[in-house]
Amino acid sequence: MRFLLRSVFWLVVAFLVIRPGIDLNAAAGSLTHQAVAAGQQVIGEQLDKTQCDTLQCAGGKALLAAALISPTGSAAAPRQAVAEQPIPFPRPRPDWLG
Repeated sequence: MRFLLRSVFWLVVAFLVIRPGIDLNAAAGSLTHQAVAAGQQVIGEQLDKTQCDTLQCAGGKALLAAALISPTGSAAAPRQAVAEQPIPFPRPRPDWLG
């Protein structure tokens, strides 16, 4: 009985992963955006609760608030630039080496 339950479970999992008509890249992208938005909301709520008495605390709070507005502005550009660079290929083998 346990063997049948495990088999059914793994068959259902395989069907959900392999089923036609699903775009895994789009699904992963939307899940990522939802997770980032939820994280930004939690951090924003914690920033609002923080009471600052010093200039250093207020400056740090302002920096974090600015980072929440544009989290991917500076981090996404280098990744895209690296991805657009062509892959170096080795030089062709000389004829005299066979």
